[in-house]
Parts: sequence; structure tokens; C-alpha cells
Amino acid sequence: MKLSSQLPVPPAAQADKNATELLRAWVVNNGLQCSVRVGNGEDEPLLWGVLISDVARHVADALNKQSGISQKDVLDRIREVFNDELDAPTAATSGSFTQ
Repeated sequence: MKLSSQLPVPPAAQADKNATELLRAWVVNNGLQCSVRVGNGEDEPLLWGVLISDVARHVADALNKQSGISQKDVLDRIREVFNDELDAPTAATSGSFTQ
């Protein structure tokens, strides 16, 4: 099924036969729904730490370009909310995972 708001696959990922999708995320009924692929290497926490920090930096860059918000302000706010959510989640996780 193709969703009308589905993001495009990056050209480099289309060109690499070994590319692996790791994460998809949607806002559904005001909540987060995601698909996560785990089991991608020996040091999963390192992989996910780099992935999450890279996503945060991409978001900060995009918001800076779109609306002029400083990247530092965006990253500070993301870091604050990230740490708050880890310490006191607003929702429990549920579901299964894909390998």
C-alpha cells in the first residue's frame, strides 16, 4: 500500500542493493506508530545512537533552512524532550519488531 504522505526513498538507497531500511514513523490518531528493524550488527546501541543523533541534526538543519530557527536551539529542545521521554515516557511501547 502506498500512502499519500509517504516519503521518497533516497536515490543512494535505491542505487545500493545492500541498503537496509531501519525505521519508519507516522503520526496516527495523535500518537506515534513506527516500524523498526533491529539485529543489524554487534553494537546495536552504537548504531541507533548515531542514527538518532543524525536524524536530530537533519531535523535541525531542515528547520533552520525552512524557518530560520537556530540549529543549536532545535538540538537543545530535541535533547531536552528526548531525555525527558527516556526518564518519564508519555506512552508505553508495544508491538513487535522486524529482523
